[in-house]
Amino acid sequence: MINTIKFLLFSTVFLLFACQDSPKKNKVKAEIETQEAVSTLNLDSAINNCVTQLEIAVPKLTDLTKHPRLIETDEKEWKEVPNGRLVWTSGFYPGILWYMYDLTKDEKWKLEAIKRTEVFEDFKTITEHHDIGFMMFPAFGNGYQLGDKKEYKDILLTSATSLASRYNPNVGTIKSWSNKMHPRWQQHITIIDNMLNLELLFWAAKNGGDSNLKDIAIKHAETTMKNHFRDDYTSWHVIEYDSVTGNVLNHHTKQGYADDSRWSRGQAWGIYGYSMVYRETGDKKFLDFAQNLSDKYLEYLPEDYIPHWDFDVPNLEEEERDASAAAVVASGLLELSTFIEDETKKEKYYNAAIKMLSSLSSEKYSGVGKADSFLLHSTGAKSLGSEIDVALIYADYYYIEALDRLKKIKSQKDVAQL
Repeated sequence: MINTIKFLLFSTVFLLFACQDSPKKNKVKAEIETQEAVSTLNLDSAINNCVTQLEIAVPKLTDLTKHPRLIETDEKEWKEVPNGRLVWTSGFYPGILWYMYDLTKDEKWKLEAIKRTEVFEDFKTITEHHDIGFMMFPAFGNGYQLGDKKEYKDILLTSATSLASRYNPNVGTIKSWSNKMHPRWQQHITIIDNMLNLELLFWAAKNGGDSNLKDIAIKHAETTMKNHFRDDYTSWHVIEYDSVTGNVLNHHTKQGYADDSRWSRGQAWGIYGYSMVYRETGDKKFLDFAQNLSDKYLEYLPEDYIPHWDFDVPNLEEEERDASAAAVVASGLLELSTFIEDETKKEKYYNAAIKMLSSLSSEKYSGVGKADSFLLHSTGAKSLGSEIDVALIYADYYYIEALDRLKKIKSQKDVAQL
Protein backbone atom coordinates (compact mmCIF):
# COMPACT_ATOMS: atom_id res chain seq x y z
CA MET A 1 0.00 0.00 0.00
CA ILE A 2 2.82 2.37 0.93
CA ASN A 3 4.64 1.58 -2.32
CA THR A 4 1.46 2.28 -4.25
CA ILE A 5 1.05 5.68 -2.58
CA LYS A 6 4.70 6.53 -3.30
CA PHE A 7 4.24 5.57 -6.94
CA LEU A 8 1.14 7.74 -7.26
CA LEU A 9 2.88 10.71 -5.63
CA PHE A 10 5.89 10.31 -7.90
CA SER A 11 3.66 10.07 -10.97
CA THR A 12 1.72 13.19 -9.97
CA VAL A 13 4.88 15.23 -9.39
CA PHE A 14 6.38 13.99 -12.65
CA LEU A 15 3.29 14.95 -14.64
CA LEU A 16 3.10 18.33 -12.91
CA PHE A 17 6.66 19.23 -13.87
CA ALA A 18 6.20 17.80 -17.35
CA CYS A 19 3.21 20.07 -17.88
CA GLN A 20 5.11 23.06 -16.56
CA ASP A 21 8.09 22.37 -18.82
CA SER A 22 5.99 21.83 -21.94
CA PRO A 23 5.43 25.51 -22.81
CA LYS A 24 9.13 26.19 -22.24
CA LYS A 25 10.09 23.28 -24.46
CA ASN A 26 7.65 24.43 -27.13
CA LYS A 27 9.06 27.94 -26.93
CA VAL A 28 12.62 26.67 -27.27
CA LYS A 29 11.57 24.45 -30.18
CA ALA A 30 9.90 27.41 -31.91
CA GLU A 31 12.98 29.57 -31.36
CA ILE A 32 15.23 26.88 -32.83
CA GLU A 33 12.96 26.52 -35.86
CA THR A 34 12.92 30.28 -36.34
CA GLN A 35 16.72 30.46 -36.19
CA GLU A 36 16.90 27.64 -38.73
CA ALA A 37 14.61 29.61 -41.05
CA VAL A 38 16.74 32.72 -40.59
CA SER A 39 19.87 30.80 -41.49
CA THR A 40 18.35 28.99 -44.48
CA LEU A 41 16.78 31.95 -46.29
CA ASN A 42 18.98 32.81 -49.27
CA LEU A 43 18.02 36.37 -50.17
CA ASP A 44 20.02 36.49 -53.39
CA SER A 45 18.45 33.24 -54.55
CA ALA A 46 14.95 34.50 -53.71
CA ILE A 47 15.56 37.70 -55.70
CA ASN A 48 17.04 35.77 -58.63
CA ASN A 49 13.97 33.53 -58.67
CA CYS A 50 11.81 36.63 -59.00
CA VAL A 51 13.96 37.79 -61.91
CA THR A 52 13.49 34.41 -63.58
CA GLN A 53 9.74 34.48 -63.08
CA LEU A 54 9.37 37.98 -64.51
CA GLU A 55 11.52 37.11 -67.51
CA ILE A 56 9.04 34.31 -68.23
CA ALA A 57 5.88 36.31 -67.56
CA VAL A 58 6.58 39.79 -68.96
CA PRO A 59 6.85 38.76 -72.65
CA LYS A 60 3.39 37.23 -72.35
CA LEU A 61 1.79 40.31 -70.76
CA THR A 62 1.69 42.65 -73.74
CA ASP A 63 -1.89 43.98 -73.66
CA LEU A 64 -1.67 47.36 -71.92
CA THR A 65 -5.45 47.50 -71.51
CA LYS A 66 -5.25 44.63 -69.03
CA HIS A 67 -3.20 43.62 -66.02
CA PRO A 68 -2.39 40.25 -64.40
CA ARG A 69 -4.68 39.42 -61.48
CA LEU A 70 -4.40 35.72 -60.63
CA ILE A 71 -3.26 32.31 -61.77
CA GLU A 72 -5.95 29.72 -61.25
CA THR A 73 -5.24 26.52 -59.36
CA ASP A 74 -3.21 24.11 -61.53
CA GLU A 75 -2.80 26.76 -64.25
CA LYS A 76 0.55 28.30 -65.21
CA GLU A 77 -0.13 31.69 -66.77
CA TRP A 78 -1.59 34.89 -65.41
CA LYS A 79 -5.27 35.55 -65.94
CA GLU A 80 -5.48 39.17 -67.04
CA VAL A 81 -8.41 41.45 -66.29
CA PRO A 82 -9.28 44.76 -67.95
CA ASN A 83 -7.94 47.92 -66.37
CA GLY A 84 -10.89 49.72 -64.90
CA ARG A 85 -11.76 52.40 -62.40
CA LEU A 86 -13.31 49.80 -60.10
CA VAL A 87 -10.50 47.22 -60.34
CA TRP A 88 -8.36 47.69 -57.24
CA THR A 89 -5.47 45.42 -58.25
CA SER A 90 -4.21 47.33 -61.30
CA GLY A 91 -1.29 49.07 -59.56
CA PHE A 92 0.46 45.99 -58.22
CA TYR A 93 2.04 44.72 -61.45
CA PRO A 94 3.78 48.01 -62.27
CA GLY A 95 4.73 48.20 -58.59
CA ILE A 96 6.44 44.80 -58.89
CA LEU A 97 8.39 46.05 -61.89
CA TRP A 98 9.54 49.15 -59.98
CA TYR A 99 10.79 46.97 -57.13
CA MET A 100 12.61 44.72 -59.58
CA TYR A 101 14.31 47.78 -61.02
CA ASP A 102 15.26 48.88 -57.51
CA LEU A 103 16.70 45.46 -56.71
CA THR A 104 18.64 44.95 -59.93
CA LYS A 105 19.17 48.46 -61.39
CA ASP A 106 18.51 46.88 -64.77
CA GLU A 107 17.06 49.55 -67.07
CA LYS A 108 14.83 47.05 -68.86
CA TRP A 109 12.68 46.75 -65.75
CA LYS A 110 12.42 50.53 -65.45
CA LEU A 111 11.28 50.84 -69.05
CA GLU A 112 8.72 48.10 -68.55
CA ALA A 113 7.53 49.72 -65.31
CA ILE A 114 7.07 53.09 -66.99
CA LYS A 115 5.05 51.52 -69.78
CA ARG A 116 2.81 49.67 -67.35
CA THR A 117 2.43 52.61 -64.95
CA GLU A 118 1.51 55.43 -67.29
CA VAL A 119 -1.57 53.70 -68.72
CA PHE A 120 -3.26 54.45 -65.37
CA GLU A 121 -2.85 58.22 -65.33
CA ASP A 122 -6.58 58.86 -65.81
CA PHE A 123 -7.28 56.94 -62.60
CA LYS A 124 -6.03 59.94 -60.61
CA THR A 125 -9.59 61.30 -60.49
CA ILE A 126 -11.21 58.17 -59.05
CA THR A 127 -13.63 59.08 -56.25
CA GLU A 128 -15.92 56.06 -56.49
CA HIS A 129 -14.04 54.09 -53.82
CA HIS A 130 -11.00 54.14 -51.53
CA ASP A 131 -8.82 51.80 -53.60
CA ILE A 132 -7.23 54.64 -55.53
CA GLY A 133 -4.43 54.37 -52.98
CA PHE A 134 -3.78 50.73 -53.86
CA MET A 135 -4.06 51.55 -57.55
CA MET A 136 -1.84 54.61 -57.73
CA PHE A 137 0.82 54.42 -55.02
CA PRO A 138 2.46 51.10 -55.92
CA ALA A 139 2.65 52.32 -59.52
CA PHE A 140 3.23 56.09 -59.50
CA GLY A 141 4.50 56.28 -55.92
CA ASN A 142 7.18 53.67 -56.51
CA GLY A 143 7.95 55.27 -59.85
CA TYR A 144 8.54 58.59 -58.10
CA GLN A 145 10.56 57.15 -55.22
CA LEU A 146 12.42 54.25 -56.83
CA GLY A 147 12.55 55.36 -60.45
CA ASP A 148 13.14 59.09 -59.89
CA LYS A 149 10.13 59.92 -62.05
CA LYS A 150 9.50 63.32 -60.52
CA GLU A 151 6.93 64.11 -63.21
CA TYR A 152 4.58 61.74 -61.39
CA LYS A 153 4.23 64.21 -58.53
CA ASP A 154 1.13 66.03 -59.81
CA ILE A 155 -0.59 62.74 -60.61
CA LEU A 156 -0.02 61.55 -57.05
CA LEU A 157 -1.20 64.85 -55.56
CA THR A 158 -4.40 64.73 -57.60
CA SER A 159 -4.90 61.09 -56.56
CA ALA A 160 -4.54 62.02 -52.90
CA THR A 161 -7.10 64.80 -53.23
CA SER A 162 -9.47 62.35 -54.89
CA LEU A 163 -9.04 59.89 -52.02
CA ALA A 164 -9.54 62.59 -49.40
CA SER A 165 -12.87 63.54 -50.97
CA ARG A 166 -14.29 60.37 -49.44
CA TYR A 167 -13.47 61.46 -45.90
CA ASN A 168 -16.46 61.99 -43.61
CA PRO A 169 -15.57 64.27 -40.66
CA ASN A 170 -18.69 63.13 -38.79
CA VAL A 171 -17.27 59.61 -38.71
CA GLY A 172 -13.56 60.30 -38.81
CA THR A 173 -12.75 57.82 -41.58
CA ILE A 174 -12.56 57.61 -45.34
CA LYS A 175 -15.53 55.76 -46.77
CA SER A 176 -14.30 52.59 -48.45
CA TRP A 177 -17.11 51.45 -50.72
CA SER A 178 -20.21 52.97 -52.19
CA ASN A 179 -23.52 51.56 -50.99
CA LYS A 180 -24.50 50.97 -54.62
CA MET A 181 -21.51 48.65 -54.99
CA HIS A 182 -22.30 46.91 -51.70
CA PRO A 183 -26.04 47.22 -50.96
CA ARG A 184 -25.77 45.09 -47.82
CA TRP A 185 -24.63 48.24 -46.02
CA GLN A 186 -26.70 51.38 -46.12
CA GLN A 187 -24.44 53.99 -44.55
CA HIS A 188 -20.73 54.79 -44.12
CA ILE A 189 -18.58 51.68 -44.68
CA THR A 190 -14.91 51.43 -43.72
CA ILE A 191 -12.84 48.28 -44.18
CA ILE A 192 -9.53 47.47 -42.52
CA ASP A 193 -7.82 47.35 -45.94
CA ASN A 194 -8.25 51.14 -46.08
CA MET A 195 -5.30 51.57 -43.71
CA LEU A 196 -2.88 51.04 -46.58
CA ASN A 197 -4.40 53.80 -48.68
CA LEU A 198 -3.33 56.32 -46.05
CA GLU A 199 0.27 56.20 -47.30
CA LEU A 200 -0.80 58.17 -50.37
CA LEU A 201 -2.17 60.94 -48.14
CA PHE A 202 0.94 61.07 -45.97
CA TRP A 203 3.15 61.25 -49.05
CA ALA A 204 1.09 64.03 -50.60
CA ALA A 205 1.15 66.13 -47.42
CA LYS A 206 4.96 65.95 -47.42
CA ASN A 207 5.31 66.73 -51.11
CA GLY A 208 3.33 69.88 -51.73
CA GLY A 209 -0.20 68.74 -51.00
CA ASP A 210 -2.55 70.26 -48.45
CA SER A 211 -1.39 69.61 -44.88
CA ASN A 212 -4.97 68.59 -44.12
CA LEU A 213 -4.28 65.35 -45.98
CA LYS A 214 -2.04 64.24 -43.13
CA ASP A 215 -4.69 65.25 -40.59
CA ILE A 216 -7.26 63.10 -42.41
CA ALA A 217 -4.89 60.12 -42.48
CA ILE A 218 -4.16 60.42 -38.76
CA LYS A 219 -7.82 60.78 -37.83
CA HIS A 220 -8.72 57.76 -39.95
CA ALA A 221 -6.00 55.72 -38.20
CA GLU A 222 -7.18 56.86 -34.76
CA THR A 223 -10.84 56.12 -35.47
CA THR A 224 -9.98 52.73 -36.92
CA MET A 225 -7.79 51.95 -33.91
CA LYS A 226 -10.73 52.76 -31.63
CA ASN A 227 -13.48 50.90 -33.45
CA HIS A 228 -12.04 48.28 -35.78
CA PHE A 229 -10.38 46.00 -33.23
CA ARG A 230 -11.55 43.73 -30.45
CA ASP A 231 -10.14 43.91 -26.95
CA ASP A 232 -7.65 41.17 -27.85
CA TYR A 233 -6.29 43.25 -30.78
CA THR A 234 -7.87 41.16 -33.54
CA SER A 235 -9.59 42.92 -36.40
CA TRP A 236 -13.05 43.02 -37.87
CA HIS A 237 -13.17 43.41 -41.64
CA VAL A 238 -16.04 45.84 -42.20
CA ILE A 239 -17.42 48.53 -39.91
CA GLU A 240 -20.66 50.29 -40.78
CA TYR A 241 -20.95 53.75 -39.22
CA ASP A 242 -23.88 56.11 -38.95
CA SER A 243 -23.00 58.76 -41.51
CA VAL A 244 -24.27 61.62 -39.34
CA THR A 245 -23.49 60.64 -35.76
CA GLY A 246 -20.41 58.54 -36.42
CA ASN A 247 -21.75 55.77 -34.17
CA VAL A 248 -20.79 52.19 -35.00
CA LEU A 249 -23.84 50.39 -36.39
CA ASN A 250 -22.48 46.96 -37.33
CA HIS A 251 -19.36 44.79 -37.42
CA HIS A 252 -19.28 42.65 -40.56
CA THR A 253 -17.07 40.78 -43.00
CA LYS A 254 -17.00 40.36 -46.74
CA GLN A 255 -13.98 38.13 -47.28
CA GLY A 256 -13.66 36.44 -43.88
CA TYR A 257 -15.42 33.27 -42.72
CA ALA A 258 -18.00 35.06 -40.56
CA ASP A 259 -18.79 38.50 -39.18
CA ASP A 260 -17.19 37.62 -35.86
CA SER A 261 -14.25 35.63 -37.23
CA ARG A 262 -10.64 36.70 -37.52
CA TRP A 263 -9.79 37.02 -41.22
CA SER A 264 -6.02 36.65 -41.47
CA ARG A 265 -5.40 39.19 -44.22
CA GLY A 266 -7.45 41.74 -42.29
CA GLN A 267 -5.00 41.43 -39.40
CA ALA A 268 -2.18 41.69 -41.93
CA TRP A 269 -3.49 45.01 -43.28
CA GLY A 270 -3.58 46.30 -39.71
CA ILE A 271 0.01 45.29 -38.91
CA TYR A 272 1.35 46.82 -42.10
CA GLY A 273 -0.87 49.89 -41.85
CA TYR A 274 -0.03 50.91 -38.30
CA SER A 275 3.69 50.31 -38.83
CA MET A 276 3.47 52.71 -41.77
CA VAL A 277 1.45 55.27 -39.79
CA TYR A 278 4.10 55.28 -37.07
CA ARG A 279 6.77 55.84 -39.72
CA GLU A 280 4.86 58.86 -41.00
CA THR A 281 3.89 60.37 -37.64
CA GLY A 282 6.42 59.27 -35.02
CA ASP A 283 3.49 58.94 -32.60
CA LYS A 284 4.32 56.11 -30.18
CA LYS A 285 0.70 55.08 -29.74
CA PHE A 286 0.75 53.78 -33.30
CA LEU A 287 4.03 51.93 -32.70
CA ASP A 288 2.61 50.28 -29.58
CA PHE A 289 -0.55 49.36 -31.43
CA ALA A 290 1.36 47.83 -34.35
CA GLN A 291 3.26 45.67 -31.86
CA ASN A 292 0.06 44.54 -30.14
CA LEU A 293 -1.47 43.56 -33.48
CA SER A 294 1.71 41.72 -34.47
CA ASP A 295 1.99 39.84 -31.19
CA LYS A 296 -1.59 38.62 -31.46
CA TYR A 297 -1.19 37.57 -35.10
CA LEU A 298 1.96 35.58 -34.34
CA GLU A 299 0.08 33.61 -31.67
CA TYR A 300 -2.25 32.10 -34.27
CA LEU A 301 0.26 31.01 -36.90
CA PRO A 302 0.87 27.40 -37.87
CA GLU A 303 4.37 25.94 -37.80
CA ASP A 304 5.46 27.36 -41.17
CA TYR A 305 4.12 30.87 -40.38
CA ILE A 306 1.79 30.96 -43.41
CA PRO A 307 -1.74 31.54 -42.07
CA HIS A 308 -4.94 29.85 -43.05
CA TRP A 309 -7.27 32.27 -44.79
CA ASP A 310 -9.28 32.76 -41.59
CA PHE A 311 -8.20 31.86 -38.07
CA ASP A 312 -11.70 30.78 -36.98
CA VAL A 313 -12.91 28.67 -39.88
CA PRO A 314 -14.01 25.15 -38.82
CA ASN A 315 -11.63 22.27 -39.57
CA LEU A 316 -8.83 24.78 -39.70
CA GLU A 317 -6.03 22.40 -40.66
CA GLU A 318 -7.96 21.34 -43.75
CA GLU A 319 -8.51 24.91 -44.95
CA GLU A 320 -6.49 26.80 -47.54
CA ARG A 321 -3.56 29.02 -46.61
CA ASP A 322 -3.18 32.65 -47.64
CA ALA A 323 0.33 33.41 -48.84
CA SER A 324 -0.75 36.97 -49.59
CA ALA A 325 -1.39 37.63 -45.89
CA ALA A 326 2.04 36.22 -45.04
CA ALA A 327 3.71 38.44 -47.64
CA VAL A 328 1.94 41.56 -46.33
CA VAL A 329 2.92 40.77 -42.74
CA ALA A 330 6.51 39.90 -43.64
CA SER A 331 6.93 43.28 -45.29
CA GLY A 332 5.21 45.06 -42.42
CA LEU A 333 7.22 43.29 -39.72
CA LEU A 334 10.51 44.07 -41.44
CA GLU A 335 9.65 47.75 -41.35
CA LEU A 336 8.32 47.50 -37.79
CA SER A 337 11.56 45.89 -36.63
CA THR A 338 13.52 48.97 -37.71
CA PHE A 339 11.51 51.15 -35.32
CA ILE A 340 11.96 49.01 -32.20
CA GLU A 341 14.66 49.94 -29.70
CA ASP A 342 14.29 46.88 -27.49
CA GLU A 343 16.67 44.32 -29.03
CA THR A 344 14.60 41.32 -27.97
CA LYS A 345 11.42 42.59 -29.63
CA LYS A 346 13.33 43.88 -32.66
CA GLU A 347 14.79 40.42 -33.16
CA LYS A 348 11.39 38.81 -32.60
CA TYR A 349 9.73 40.72 -35.44
CA TYR A 350 12.73 40.51 -37.75
CA ASN A 351 13.10 36.76 -37.27
CA ALA A 352 9.36 36.18 -37.69
CA ALA A 353 9.48 38.04 -41.01
CA ILE A 354 12.46 35.97 -42.12
CA LYS A 355 10.67 32.76 -41.22
CA MET A 356 7.67 33.87 -43.31
CA LEU A 357 9.91 34.71 -46.26
CA SER A 358 11.76 31.41 -45.86
CA SER A 359 8.47 29.53 -46.12
CA LEU A 360 7.21 31.65 -49.01
CA SER A 361 10.47 31.04 -50.87
CA SER A 362 10.34 27.29 -50.27
CA GLU A 363 9.28 24.59 -52.70
CA LYS A 364 5.84 24.46 -51.09
CA TYR A 365 4.86 28.06 -51.82
CA SER A 366 7.17 29.17 -54.63
CA GLY A 367 5.84 29.35 -58.17
CA VAL A 368 9.23 28.58 -59.72
CA GLY A 369 8.90 25.72 -62.21
CA LYS A 370 5.15 25.51 -61.65
CA ALA A 371 3.61 28.83 -62.69
CA ASP A 372 4.58 32.35 -63.81
CA SER A 373 4.08 33.90 -60.36
CA PHE A 374 6.50 34.34 -57.49
CA LEU A 375 4.11 32.67 -55.04
CA LEU A 376 1.35 30.08 -54.97
CA HIS A 377 -1.39 29.25 -52.45
CA SER A 378 -3.12 32.56 -51.76
CA THR A 379 -6.80 32.91 -50.97
CA GLY A 380 -8.59 36.04 -52.07
CA ALA A 381 -12.20 35.55 -50.97
CA LYS A 382 -13.19 31.98 -50.18
CA SER A 383 -16.35 33.16 -48.46
CA LEU A 384 -17.42 34.53 -51.85
CA GLY A 385 -16.32 31.42 -53.70
CA SER A 386 -13.54 33.17 -55.62
CA GLU A 387 -9.74 33.14 -55.82
CA ILE A 388 -9.27 30.02 -53.69
CA ASP A 389 -5.76 28.54 -53.54
CA VAL A 390 -4.43 30.63 -56.41
CA ALA A 391 -1.55 32.94 -57.22
CA LEU A 392 -2.46 36.59 -56.61
CA ILE A 393 -0.69 39.63 -58.01
CA TYR A 394 -0.73 41.47 -54.69
CA ALA A 395 0.88 38.49 -52.94
CA ASP A 396 3.76 38.82 -55.38
CA TYR A 397 3.87 42.60 -54.84
CA TYR A 398 4.23 42.46 -51.06
CA TYR A 399 6.66 39.55 -51.36
CA ILE A 400 9.05 41.46 -53.60
CA GLU A 401 8.60 44.57 -51.45
CA ALA A 402 9.64 42.48 -48.44
CA LEU A 403 12.71 41.22 -50.29
CA ASP A 404 13.60 44.79 -51.23
CA ARG A 405 13.20 45.94 -47.62
CA LEU A 406 15.27 43.02 -46.35
CA LYS A 407 18.07 43.77 -48.78
CA LYS A 408 18.18 47.39 -47.60
CA ILE A 409 18.14 46.36 -43.93
CA LYS A 410 21.03 43.99 -44.54
CA SER A 411 22.95 46.69 -46.42
CA GLN A 412 22.48 49.11 -43.56
CA LYS A 413 23.70 46.49 -41.09
CA ASP A 414 26.77 45.85 -43.23
CA VAL A 415 27.56 49.56 -43.35
CA ALA A 416 27.09 49.87 -39.57
CA GLN A 417 29.60 47.07 -39.01
CA LEU A 418 32.34 48.71 -41.09
